[in-house]
Amino acid sequence: MADRVTVIGWDGSPPTEAARSALAAATLVAGAAHHLALPEVPPRAERIRLGSVALAARRIAGHRGTAVVLADGDPGFFGVVRTLRAPQYGLEVEVVPAVSAVAQAFARAGMPWDDAQVVVAHRRTLRRAVNVCRAHPKVAVLTSPGAGPAELGLLLEGVHRTFVICEELGTDREQVTVVTSDKAADHTWRDPNVVIVIGGPVTVGAPENGGWLAGGDPDTGPRGWALPAAEYAGPFNEGESEQLRAAQLARLGPRAGDLVWDIGCGSGAFTAEAARFGAAVIAVDRDADACARTLATARRFGVQAQIVHGTAPHVLEDLPEPDVVRVGGGGAAVVSAVADRRPARIVTHAATRDAAELVGRDLSEHGYDVECALLQSVELDTRAWTEKERTVGFLLSGHLPVRHP
Repeated sequence: MADRVTVIGWDGSPPTEAARSALAAATLVAGAAHHLALPEVPPRAERIRLGSVALAARRIAGHRGTAVVLADGDPGFFGVVRTLRAPQYGLEVEVVPAVSAVAQAFARAGMPWDDAQVVVAHRRTLRRAVNVCRAHPKVAVLTSPGAGPAELGLLLEGVHRTFVICEELGTDREQVTVVTSDKAADHTWRDPNVVIVIGGPVTVGAPENGGWLAGGDPDTGPRGWALPAAEYAGPFNEGESEQLRAAQLARLGPRAGDLVWDIGCGSGAFTAEAARFGAAVIAVDRDADACARTLATARRFGVQAQIVHGTAPHVLEDLPEPDVVRVGGGGAAVVSAVADRRPARIVTHAATRDAAELVGRDLSEHGYDVECALLQSVELDTRAWTEKERTVGFLLSGHLPVRHP
């Protein structure tokens, strides 16, 4: 096992005294090609081109001597330290940090970043990273080959964002470019790069002198969920109530990185509340007034939402793949079209048992595990404790077992 492992962050500035000392004593140095070309790397040290960090960790664990790992930016921030510290390697790691690529990018842009979301985009996480960009007004994306500015721009179709693209930070080839998201695919971008994605309304209630939590306050809207109709821009869809909406939210469980479809968005109540959980939301309605109400609701609550005016199921064909879907209108035909797209979860409601059975059978035929419950809510006038309004409906939820819940 290596006698000592030092991880050195590199941000383009001259190495610190601690970094030079560790390199001078190194008998093995791992890093990218530009790291291994640094004059401070001892000529007699064994050199490992850093591709797979896990493979390098195994080599280091079997090395008798002193090892150094060079990594761009802060190696403890979405970097190699996590892998090297994994128990199976048994390595004791010392870290010499540097300025992270995200901090450098925001510095080049002259912007604060304590209120920004930070995501890593690989091929397997690209879609979820894009959904975070849909849902938040300021996001930094640490990209990778095949999941860079062009791919981000293509997947953000229909949503306007501004990209600040910072290429090869800390090197002589460093370049900062500002483009709109729809133009990002028109260029070839050099790796490594960081993309700052900006757009949409500023969160309601954001403090002028900064917040208290990195990434922004998770919820600056009113306290509570499934709020009554008075909190929104218009009436609910017929047959719906805040109690039904609470159950729908509970069954879907929208979260950061998800894309939610809200079909038949009505007042925008479900759209706003799903977005408050950090999910990206596409709200669909055939009624232009409902689309306007939903947009007003989203703005009032300071959340992002893409509004699509059109009739389901036809309008759904060109929408990006959803993770979870609420069908607020359209019946069995729309539910069937949604199930064809294979989201992890679908919720809807029906006014009659026959309608509920029809939808439930269709979901089962598509491979979903189906739950159905008859929900009754009674609103009382608490001054006289008399009944004001009664709502009865069937809540249906489908869970696709083969997908992650």
